[in-house]
Amino acid sequence: MPLIRSVLHMLWMAITVIPYTFAVLLAKWTSGSSAKAYRAARAWLKLSVDSARVIMGVRYRVQGMENLPADPNQGVVLLVKHQSTYETFLMPAIMPRPLAYVFKKELLKVPFFGWSIGALDMIHIDRAQRSRAFHKVVEQGKRLLDQGTWVIMFPEGTRVNRGEVGEYKTGATRLAIMTGAPVVPIAVTSAKCWPRKAFIKKPGVVDVSIGKPISSVGRKHDELMVEVEAWIESEMQRLDPEAYRK
Repeated sequence: MPLIRSVLHMLWMAITVIPYTFAVLLAKWTSGSSAKAYRAARAWLKLSVDSARVIMGVRYRVQGMENLPADPNQGVVLLVKHQSTYETFLMPAIMPRPLAYVFKKELLKVPFFGWSIGALDMIHIDRAQRSRAFHKVVEQGKRLLDQGTWVIMFPEGTRVNRGEVGEYKTGATRLAIMTGAPVVPIAVTSAKCWPRKAFIKKPGVVDVSIGKPISSVGRKHDELMVEVEAWIESEMQRLDPEAYRK
């Protein structure tokens, strides 16, 4: 049954991404507004999350929403545990502010999905040119944060297996310190239902825990990331203790 449900969900996303992509592109071309295009893209992401609940039984449970800044002009850098594709769909669907992902430019070549994110005001980088890529992250990140958009990054850089800890890179804390934006750590147990690179998903609950904002003012990028990592990983062990039993 999980196989059939996973196939149905994949087909549903493949079918619905086409009209929503046209909606994103139309919103951008007719109004020149990335905000309207973002709303169309967010609608598809929310549809994907909702359909995962209906078709596959993958639900989510969020705690800590009260920790998010209420000021619409306050930019923050969200630092999220990365275990699967699920959280990339979920975060825009539940966050109260527009999000800007930092992602590799190769994703722009993906039909429909890549065309959609290319029309949004996000940060795509060439990982082969590391110094230039980081300069672009800071330059565009500052502009987005100044306008109240929240920048979202996965500090481990790639998806990790359930119960594993990736290498936390300091690019996100460097951005926060250079722009003066606080960071918000977020733990996500998506691999319980949607394992890394797995086609077959299992029904269950994905827990999301949002930490309190951590000021970046006067901090060093490495020790700030150590604090972020410590919070996320301790929270992961609390939310999913079974995965961390030795």
